[in-house]
Order: sequence, then structure tokens, then C-alpha cells
Amino acid sequence: MDTWDVLFTNVHLATMAGGYGEIRDAAIAVKNGRIAWLGTRASLPSCAATVIDGNGCWLTPGLIDCHTHIVHGGNRSDEFEARLNGATYEDIANAGGGIWATVRATRAASEEELLRQSLPRVASLLAEGVTTLEIKSGYGLALDAEAKMLRVARRVGQVLPVAVKTTFLGAHALPPEYLGRADAYIDMICGQMLPALVASGLVDAVDAFCERIGFSSTQTERVLRAAGRHGLPVKLHAEQLSDQGGGALVARYDGLSADHLEHLSAAGIAAMAQHGTVAVLLPGAYYFLRETQPPPVAALRSAGVPMAVATDCNPGTSPMTSLLLAMNMACTLWRLTPQEALAACTVNAAAALGLQGDAGSLAVGKRADFALWDIARPADLSYAIGFNPCRGVVNGGVWRDPVVSLST
Repeated sequence: MDTWDVLFTNVHLATMAGGYGEIRDAAIAVKNGRIAWLGTRASLPSCAATVIDGNGCWLTPGLIDCHTHIVHGGNRSDEFEARLNGATYEDIANAGGGIWATVRATRAASEEELLRQSLPRVASLLAEGVTTLEIKSGYGLALDAEAKMLRVARRVGQVLPVAVKTTFLGAHALPPEYLGRADAYIDMICGQMLPALVASGLVDAVDAFCERIGFSSTQTERVLRAAGRHGLPVKLHAEQLSDQGGGALVARYDGLSADHLEHLSAAGIAAMAQHGTVAVLLPGAYYFLRETQPPPVAALRSAGVPMAVATDCNPGTSPMTSLLLAMNMACTLWRLTPQEALAACTVNAAAALGLQGDAGSLAVGKRADFALWDIARPADLSYAIGFNPCRGVVNGGVWRDPVVSLST
């Protein structure tokens, strides 16, 4: 008789293999950290295993937050309050605020302090069934500080039960020491920062901010080319505030994703559809900035562009650590369906990180990462506001309570 490590039974499965991929009154088996079998309980073969009773709960793939800036120093609640008391963005910038405040705080913080600040944010996501997380750099804007951020990101995945993918975002903003010399900064990113970080094993992907207040399409393309020379996949902050052609640009480089996309054009949509680039939607920033131009969800849907949803957790424009809330926002603000929202945080989010062969859906051979929910139907995950029905999480076949200890 074969043996499995553990068998979860008396569950309903949302496999995400086409629609919700529902299998009711089901079971799922794990061996060596991988899914070994799944199906109805009536078809369950005889096999020795430790059995865990799911008590009729729903079991989904572990959620994936595929766009975060969760490692950073400090916060900017003072700016939030100042804006609501009448201060303008120019007032705040002239007082040394904005992204430069986060850059200063991040540069000044030790590696241990950055880790200490970041772990509670990550723990909030893990309590909601997140098993995979992307973490970007981009608040160091100098080699040592960017490396520090990426080392902390790696350590998050060592300290807490979560798979972490790191993204180098050196082209996030122009550091003050390069004021008026953006091309020279891009030279430094491509010729010095990226090679050193790759040699240190700290980078899984490369990103940039292609925007009028960020970097031009020409400068951005130089970064994408440099990533290609190192064999790294690319993604892009694109079309958040204006149409700079970023969606089409990153698609031409077979980018994993284009993110934000409120001002994405028809040409950008067509290019993303052609190259299989995922549209990552970030409702937290849209909400927090009180934007009025929504991303073209209906056109993306019509073109068959896969849509992911993420928190964009960052101190300036989306201080959000709830992926369930992001799902609700995407449905309420932009009219994603609940099934699309769950796919956006599982199978499509996996594709946005290049992990579609290993995560994001329940299938034999995939990593045994899933979440157990006390809900009546999968749509409940997008329906409730401020309610967390997660009852357990499995990471690599290992069961844990949703709330993780930060005592380590």
C-alpha cells in the first residue's frame, strides 16, 4: 500500500482549474510537500496517511500577493493627515516628504530594524491565507541600501512560513544625489547595481516605474534590456497616471506583468494579450489616492488578458495588508466577478510571478500550498468586508494556524 504524508478530508475544493474548479465532498493528499492526489471522497483510494478533518470547509490554493513594497522603513501617516488638513503634495514635497521620506528612513534603518518593521505587515497577509509573496526593493536607490532591502526580503521567507520572490526596483524614483541626471542613474542601475545584486543572488525579477514622474520609456527599456542580459524576467509599473506605452513595452520583452494600468490603451491591451503578460490590478492605490480613472477591466477581459490583484502594500499610496480587502475592492470598484477575483489572487497571480507551473491552483504535482476557509461558497472571500474566515494554512504540505508567531 502506498503512503501519503497527510490527507485532508471532508472539504470542498476550489481547484481554480477552469472557473472555481469546484469538487464538493472532497479530499486532497500530500506527499513530500506536493499534492499527491485529489478528488471526491467517494473515489478516495486506500492509502495510509495522517488524516486531518476539514469539517466541511472550503479549501483553495494558497493566496498569492504578487505586488508589494512591504519592506520599507517608517510610515507616512503624517502626510496622510496633512493632506486631509489641506496640505498639497507640493507642500509635503517641499517639507521633505513623499518618497524621499521613505528613502531616508529605509537608508537609515539597519537590516534588523527593517526586518522588525516588515514582519508584522507580512504576518497580516499570512493570517488571510497568503502562502506566496512578492517583495520589491526601490526605497534604497543606492547599491548598499537596495541590497539591504533585498536581503531582508529573503530573510522574511526564512523567518516566516511564506515563499518570497524578490524584485529589483532600482528604477523606482530618481535619488536626490542624481537630481537632473536621470540617464546617469540608469547607467548606474544597468552597469553597477544590477550586476552586483545578481551576483549576490538577491534578484528574481526586475521592475521599473515608467511614468512622467518616474522614468521615460527609453530609460525604462534600457533597464529591461539589462535584465535580459542577466536572464531575469521583467515586469513594469505602467500606465498608473498617464499612458506612456509601458504595457506594450514590457509585453514586447515578454514581461511577466504590467501593473496598475488605469490609463492602459487598446494597443497596450493587444500587446499584453499577444505576449501573455498579466495585468496586475492594484485597487488599494486607486482607493487611497481617490483616483477616478479605472483600469479597462472589460477590455482586458474581452481580450483574454489574465488579471491579477495585489495589495501594492507601500507607505505612500497603499498602506494595505489585506489581500481579501483588495479582492473586495476589485469587485466593488471595478466590477470583477468573485470568481475572477479569486483567480486574480491564485492562478493569475502565480503567472505574474512566473510560478504557474508550481503554485496558484490545486493539481497533482504542484506545491502543497493551500488555505482552509469557513465559508459557504468561494464568492464569500470577495463578499465580506473586514472579516477573515481563514481557519488554517498549509505551506509545502505543513499545516499551520493562520496567525503566526513573530517571537523568532
